[in-house]
Amino acid sequence: MYKTEYRDRNLEKHKYYFIAIGGVGMSGLAKYLLENGCTVSGSDIADSKYIQKLRDLGAKVYIGQKAENVPSDAIVVASTAIRENNPEMIRAKELGLTVYHRSDILAEISRWGKFFLGYSGTHGKTTTSGLSSYVLEKAGLKPSYVVGGIIPSLETNAHSQDGKYFVAELDESDGTIVKYCPNICVINNLEPDHLDFYKDGLKSILSTFEKFISKMPDSSLVLVNADCKATMSLHGHKTMTFALENDADYRAVNINYKPDCTTFDIYYKGEFLTDLTIILRGRHNVYNALSVLASLHQAGVNIEDVKPHFATFSGMGRRFQKVGEFDGITIYDDYAHHPTEIKATLSSAEGMEGKRIIAVFQPHRYTRLKNLWDEFLTSFDNVDKVIVTDVYAASEDEIEGINSKRFAQELSKNVSCEYLSGSVSDVAEKLYPELVKDDVVIGLGAGTITNLGKELLMLNKEGAGIGL
Repeated sequence: MYKTEYRDRNLEKHKYYFIAIGGVGMSGLAKYLLENGCTVSGSDIADSKYIQKLRDLGAKVYIGQKAENVPSDAIVVASTAIRENNPEMIRAKELGLTVYHRSDILAEISRWGKFFLGYSGTHGKTTTSGLSSYVLEKAGLKPSYVVGGIIPSLETNAHSQDGKYFVAELDESDGTIVKYCPNICVINNLEPDHLDFYKDGLKSILSTFEKFISKMPDSSLVLVNADCKATMSLHGHKTMTFALENDADYRAVNINYKPDCTTFDIYYKGEFLTDLTIILRGRHNVYNALSVLASLHQAGVNIEDVKPHFATFSGMGRRFQKVGEFDGITIYDDYAHHPTEIKATLSSAEGMEGKRIIAVFQPHRYTRLKNLWDEFLTSFDNVDKVIVTDVYAASEDEIEGINSKRFAQELSKNVSCEYLSGSVSDVAEKLYPELVKDDVVIGLGAGTITNLGKELLMLNKEGAGIGL
């Protein structure tokens, strides 16, 4: 389907057309190319804030995917989600245009002479790549970056600058991670996910990561989580470790979870390196901050330059992000769509004494719900109530017997649970009257559940009744 090799530094000669340009990953690549003087156009099925930012930089974007949108002289960029029967994909082939996977474009960008810091793993790669970009930016080091979410205060997911470092989130979901060759790569953790692609589960994932790190030159470094059995099973390259529990090159100790921040000390090879303060909640974010600091330390960054900025990083967009508050009710939005991610997100709500925690879970993909069914059933122990919405298919076909109604019925054996059908707007309308003061609503999922906060705020503005 795709041409898998791409290398041409003379970018100004090229025009690019992105099929589904509005996603957070694709829009980041498009923005980076625009900032490097390329001509970029594309399409998507709906308008978005990402698309408007691209228009502001000079991109022409069509709403609606039609064959006639595709120019006759452009390089076409698509993601794994774009099917062969997409009308623009069909047209590109009729025109004899080269079609590249988005990973090929990112791989090429990463070879443009900068020191490449890559962040990967089943969980945490968006937060770690965003945190790394953020602290480098705030330290005045002018990094370039392409990450999978909006970075707070920077208000962007990508930027090309003239500093030494290039930071990127490396996605493993479709196996394309093998195309990258970072100078330093962080592997946060590994466990079964994306089992529609990795048919043999963790075995397939480990095989892919083995291939990925085996391609790195001797001068590269892999930083792995020593508390994760799977990452520690990787071999074949120069590695260093970070951990909270086990012995490691970098260790976080004396961890103190406070109401408004978390503090800890970092030891490197048994000796005190620095202390660190973060305002992110949860144990998983101690791992995230530790791995980022370790990677920057190994990259030669002066730790004292970046250290203060860890304490001002408020998290990536859609990572336990407060999106609304009214009448004593607080609404959070989170991208968590894997059992481990859900547990980590809900742990961030610990310490909210006197609050009723309501998790609104939108399962993402039928295959993920099927393959991790039992794991999902044990992911909501620390909440007062769970609302389960319809599955967000993400272009997948339905699987017989795998649906939200059945899942909610089984989950209700463990925790108070209710299935609410329909769109996110429908869910909000049904949920809103049940809310009372001191409720905390957490939307969970990688799909349209991100609109839950907006819908609830709209109902409040319209004067709809809530509980007493």
